[in-house]
Amino acid sequence: MGTPKRLAYADPPYLGCGKLYPEHPDALRWDDPTEHRLLMLELERDYDGWAYSLTSTSLAVLLPLAPPGVRIAAWVKPFAAFKRNVRCAYTWEPVIFKPGRDSSRDGAPVTRDHLSAPIALRRGLTGAKPEAFCQWVLNLLGWIPGDEMTDVFPGTGVMARTLDQGALI
Repeated sequence: MGTPKRLAYADPPYLGCGKLYPEHPDALRWDDPTEHRLLMLELERDYDGWAYSLTSTSLAVLLPLAPPGVRIAAWVKPFAAFKRNVRCAYTWEPVIFKPGRDSSRDGAPVTRDHLSAPIALRRGLTGAKPEAFCQWVLNLLGWIPGDEMTDVFPGTGVMARTLDQGALI
């Protein structure tokens, strides 16, 4: 099976969206791109592989701040609510990632760098991710049983529940 890996997933308040989390007093600090850069550098230093959620509108700002060698994956949302005076709907989110395993020799699943899955509704937290998304992130990272997985912003706990189920797509 190979050496166990240390993996992480980070879903901080998106750049410019700190105001959406009034229950978290430090959320506004994530409106500063430097905070995102520092977190990505910490992930790079402390983990073998990691994934980082962001918005399509912040990709141009945050990608140049990412360490070298990362990839970009896309979560496409098949349903989107059109908002008043927004001509082009926001129907995808990028994920910057560095795989913990580049090969499937250790049993890591083969996967795609995109996912089409519906959003999570009524989970009690803005931006909550669905289980299918968490399974896909685990696959992107090359997670296999025995690896350590850290959810840096556990929010609704969906990543932990997905790991408890042990289900990989």
